[in-house]
Amino acid sequence: MSTTCQAVILCGAISPEREVSLRSGKAVARFIKDSQLVELNENILPAWLDPTKHVVIPVIHGDFGEDGQVQAACEARGLAFAGCDSAASRLCIDKVATKKAMRAAGLPVAPEVAFKGTQKPSAEKLVAELGEHLVIKPADKGSSVGLYVLNGLAEVEAALAEIPAVGQWMAERRIQGREMSIGILGGKALGVVEIVPKTGVYDYKTKYTQGSSEYLVPAPISADLALRIQRAAEKLFAVTGCRDFARADLFLEPSGEFTFLEINTMPGMTETSLLPKSASCVGIDFATLVQQMVAPAFTRSQLHNTL
Repeated sequence: MSTTCQAVILCGAISPEREVSLRSGKAVARFIKDSQLVELNENILPAWLDPTKHVVIPVIHGDFGEDGQVQAACEARGLAFAGCDSAASRLCIDKVATKKAMRAAGLPVAPEVAFKGTQKPSAEKLVAELGEHLVIKPADKGSSVGLYVLNGLAEVEAALAEIPAVGQWMAERRIQGREMSIGILGGKALGVVEIVPKTGVYDYKTKYTQGSSEYLVPAPISADLALRIQRAAEKLFAVTGCRDFARADLFLEPSGEFTFLEINTMPGMTETSLLPKSASCVGIDFATLVQQMVAPAFTRSQLHNTL
């Protein structure tokens, strides 16, 4: 990897996932030589960044980092940066739009009902369309922020009453099965990881609390099934316009069929994160993973600066 430009790792920013971003940023910075770690305290790209001197490594989860804002700001200033571009980031943070793209590509997705916080459907309507076992979550947040896992009409009614009258939301049929995740690096799928949360639900707290979940690395599934998931994940990466890296989450049903939940363009890089676990399945350690994640950005910087 070229070190002509300095890597500037951006983390923090203002979002519900700030603390996770800070942890991810520190972990990544350890393995990029001569990098500068910048903790953002506002959702603004630093003015001192220079396309001829810096390559940006955004490690910002949620608002500003995953919704295309920081990517668009870099693009406007000619700054090379790691990860998906602004268009792919905007698409993938929108779970409803992503599912539409997945369906168009023939990828398996669960049925959903999208709604605004100001225009909530009735509990009866959701249960009639999706069944009594369902999930409600923000349509444009990550890390399972605001996740409701519900059983029965009464729980659905209570959740709808609690949900604030703001933002975009999505109700989805709850898939009964084994939860899994797979990383994609440079368009190539890594290993499948199975997640076994001790509480039964893989929510925000469970994701980022050590010891709250068991991870089976790699997932105990057949080689044929693993290959089918890998090929489907690569297709998902391509149809959503991703580049460099991403992580796809899915459920494996008892029938042997699998259903994708979403694709994450800014996966966590903490000690409990799934992308490093997925990489380890194919013999890629954390340091090598970080190097491979950011290398394309340095290549793009070199190309841009020689034009």
